[in-house]
Amino acid sequence: MSEALTIVRRQVPEHGPWPPDFPLVLQRVLASRGVCSAEAAELKLANLLRPESLGQLAAAVSLLATAIDDQKHIVVVGDFDCDGATGTTVAVRGLRMLGATWVSFRVPNRATHGYGLSPALVDDLVAMAPDLVLTVDSGIACHAGVRAAKDRGWLVLVTDHHLPGEHLPPADVIVNPNLDGDAFPSKALAGVGVMFYLLLALRRHLREQGAFAGSEPDLSCLLDLVAVGTVADMVPLDGNNRILVAAGLKRMRQGQGQAGLRALIKLAGREEATLTAADIGFGIAPRLNAAGRLEDMALGIECLICDDAARADAMASALDAINGERRERQQSMVDDAEAALQRMPLALEGLPPAVILFDPSWHAGVVGLVASRIKDRCHRPALAFAPSEQDGGMLRGSARSIPGLHIRDALTRVDALHPGLIERFGGHAMAAGLSLRAENLDPFRTAMLASVGSMLAPELLRAELASDGPLEPGDLKRELAERLRMAGPWGQGFPEPVFDNVFEVREWRVLGERHLKLSLALASDGPAISAIHFGGWQGTPPTARIHAAYQLEPDDFRGRKGVQLLIRHWYHWPPQQVDVIN
Repeated sequence: MSEALTIVRRQVPEHGPWPPDFPLVLQRVLASRGVCSAEAAELKLANLLRPESLGQLAAAVSLLATAIDDQKHIVVVGDFDCDGATGTTVAVRGLRMLGATWVSFRVPNRATHGYGLSPALVDDLVAMAPDLVLTVDSGIACHAGVRAAKDRGWLVLVTDHHLPGEHLPPADVIVNPNLDGDAFPSKALAGVGVMFYLLLALRRHLREQGAFAGSEPDLSCLLDLVAVGTVADMVPLDGNNRILVAAGLKRMRQGQGQAGLRALIKLAGREEATLTAADIGFGIAPRLNAAGRLEDMALGIECLICDDAARADAMASALDAINGERRERQQSMVDDAEAALQRMPLALEGLPPAVILFDPSWHAGVVGLVASRIKDRCHRPALAFAPSEQDGGMLRGSARSIPGLHIRDALTRVDALHPGLIERFGGHAMAAGLSLRAENLDPFRTAMLASVGSMLAPELLRAELASDGPLEPGDLKRELAERLRMAGPWGQGFPEPVFDNVFEVREWRVLGERHLKLSLALASDGPAISAIHFGGWQGTPPTARIHAAYQLEPDDFRGRKGVQLLIRHWYHWPPQQVDVIN
């Protein structure tokens, strides 16, 4: 509970038509997110955007088709996060399905190679003797590595979705919907999505060439991987991405997921039949990401490529153990960061426009998670730095932003005004990564604070929680909770439904020293409903009535098949003013 956060209510535009049995609550939730009819709410693969408008797609297809025909060695180079791991797996599996007989993969090691196709990774690839290097979820910022690969006589095909810099790497072909002038309507594809689209185009080309004597390969079997990578990378779930994720979730709910994903779902304690995007984001993705953060993402990719259930189970268990270590290290780093915040001005209004933290004991693979936590805690853009595993004189940093500030643009501004201060950087509107020399941290902090301060309107620093309005007593039922859960996928840019009401507090208690368990009622004579606020105990008991923002969720704990409120935020009674988002 923090009085610094304000609940605001979404506007609901005119909407319809809807079937008679479509819940009114769900109608208004979808309409406020731009889905204003039942037809628009249908996420059919037939409505997926066509690949043809992706720039340089024809050249990329020609390059791959020739490599397949000539039985050339294609080496897929991914990234060491979940998007990179799933994208690499989609590339390897998909190319083999389409007739490639010699496909290998290599993923950079964070400690020894750095990011992407680096010169150090190129040196290690020599022993593999690639004919064609295919990057996935990386490459657009790998100028030196691409040049090193070209100097060795290899073809280089870059597939990426990160924003390009002023100059492009000297690759043979680049497929990236975010290149200047690219006509592809959706700029929100994740790296795995770009790779999937390239495979769709390649299959069409091979079909036209008569490559498939019998039935052609069914690339839809890769959609579970596309869904996991898309959700994990937190790209906006626009209409096209929602179709991709919905199709992947459908496969996993039907028990048709890859063996490795099924093993990870089980280890995460999730149910396949009711799997959601949130289950991917909080259950599957962290276990894959942990390998790339602390050890070698090759283990995660091998788990996803493996078709043997027993072997996949063993690799998933190893990933789960690494994730346990990651959680411990992350908690220690977050505690350090919280302590550093305590040394800053107590009032959030006294904080600088961005929070920039460094600790020599931190692990570079986990700073992104720390930055995310601090961003949420302070509602400020946050950057966290740790010593580079490769060079102790270098720092690796991760940046996370808030709505209204394009963090990569802020870094671009610093780079333009202070050339050489940042060694390298790249990313998106909401997240970025960068490297700089240790001695440049203080001047970078000064420059970055000035950059953010000049770009960030003061009103954007007011932390807000968007609400879909109140629910009526008759709405607090499991049937609606299930309809809301399955109406997703919910995620970045298409947030899960959150409601707000004033409740009478019947009972409350503290669980595990940090969590708040409550029994709430909408009226003094009305029925009680169970509620929980994870991390909500801050030493102040709730008053007799509270104004709470919450999610309505099915409660399956110990087979009870009920419903509960997942509290996101609450105020003491009387509630603060509720605004409306314009």
